[in-house]
Amino acid sequence: MKIENIKDVDGFFKMIDKCKGKVMLVTGEGDQLNLKSKLTQYVSLANIFSAGEIPELEIIASEPEDISRIIDYMMDK
Repeated sequence: MKIENIKDVDGFFKMIDKCKGKVMLVTGEGDQLNLKSKLTQYVSLANIFSAGEIPELEIIASEPEDISRIIDYMMDK
C-alpha cells in the first residue's frame, strides 16, 4: 500500500512498532526493509524525508490487523 504525507513521523513509527507482524518498506529499487527496525527508521528513512515529513512511501504489512491499524492511523491524520 502507498502512504502519503506523513507529517507526524514519530507518531507513525510508534504506530508501526505496535504492529504484530512484519511491516516492510519497499524502496524505489524494489528492496524490502524491515520498517520495525530502529536502524531502518533512523538511517534509511533519513534519505526519504527532509523537512520532518515523509511525502510518500510504499509498505507491505503481513497481518490483516496491521493493515487495518495503518489505514486507521492514516484516516485519523
